[in-house]
Amino acid sequence: MKLLMHICCGPCTIYPLKELRTSGHEVVGAFYNPNIHPYQEYQRRRQTLSDYAEKSFLPIIWPEDYAMEEFLRQVAFKENERCDYCLQDRLKYTALLAQNENYDGFTTTLLYSKHQKHDEIREIGKNLGKQLGIIFHYQDFRAGWDEGIKISKELGMYRQNYCGCIYSEKERFYKY
Repeated sequence: MKLLMHICCGPCTIYPLKELRTSGHEVVGAFYNPNIHPYQEYQRRRQTLSDYAEKSFLPIIWPEDYAMEEFLRQVAFKENERCDYCLQDRLKYTALLAQNENYDGFTTTLLYSKHQKHDEIREIGKNLGKQLGIIFHYQDFRAGWDEGIKISKELGMYRQNYCGCIYSEKERFYKY
């Protein structure tokens, strides 16, 4: 299948890309992450992915803008529901892009992380696929967690230490 893969960051791309290519899929990446704050963090993750994509011959679709304001409008005063919106937004963007560009299906590197809401990601992807008439390629990439970390460290990749939004940054660093 020709798959459009939503990508959250470079390190999380390593294992899913390897697995998808090993299975014979043609993969193109889409970096859509308006949840990542501050902007310098967004740029650092974007550059890390760009460098890795060049080395691994992975075409990437880059959005024209950084839609931080819309993300913040949608999650303000709903901090406990922010992840639901964030997952829905990023997967919907990818699904619509895949549909418009005639891909066979879409997937996400979020299925690689042990820290993400895996079941929710799968459910959102399946529902979007059904609504839009495009296949959501579900694959549990968590088995490759340690391998992806090892390779990203060997490559000297920037490895972020929080999910991306300002709320997750606070949760990671602010000691109550």
